[in-house]
Amino acid sequence: MSAQPLPAQPATAQPLPAQPATARPAAPPATGPLARACASTRAVLAGIRPGQLGAATPCASWDVRALINHFVGTADWAAGAVRTGDGTPAAGRDYAAGDYLASYDAAVQAAVDAFGAPGALERAVRLPFGEFPGAFVLGIAVQDQFVHGWDLARAAGQPADLDPGLAEDLLASARAVVSDAFRGPEGTALFGPARQAGPGAGAAGRLAAFLGRPA
Repeated sequence: MSAQPLPAQPATAQPLPAQPATARPAAPPATGPLARACASTRAVLAGIRPGQLGAATPCASWDVRALINHFVGTADWAAGAVRTGDGTPAAGRDYAAGDYLASYDAAVQAAVDAFGAPGALERAVRLPFGEFPGAFVLGIAVQDQFVHGWDLARAAGQPADLDPGLAEDLLASARAVVSDAFRGPEGTALFGPARQAGPGAGAAGRLAAFLGRPA
């Protein structure tokens, strides 16, 4: 039997509309890593009790109180720096003397909003060691918030294998940009000498060790 042709489409049938050539899945916002880093650290901070504020941390010169004051203050600083272009360090505040979780929430929201504003990542920001775009300051903020969450977890005896996917990304970035020029004794340089992470260390621990922490 000979093959029969397929029936023709009715004259009134309309073709399906073509997809625009530019259609792509929505990209995650640039502030996504910052939000993840801060969420990770917040989960640790929520478990800190006032009696732990004097405990030692992997940052030898800081106890838990000083560590909390640093990373809450850094979130506040980053928000102001990218809004105004002025990254001059502000005078320290004792956030740990009050509701430090509420203070952190407010500082994080301010930072996420500031970096998410139009033009924020391109804005020039004056830092003590040069002028850089907002995107560079965002990278500093993400790493700072995440690694200090690890410091806090270790100090408080909480699980420290924080957000492994983000930790791997930050470790790859740190290996690309953190040279020996940024390393030195604590209190005089941004990072200490790189260390070897202990057996079985997760990505967050390996990141911390690369940035000079005993892990």
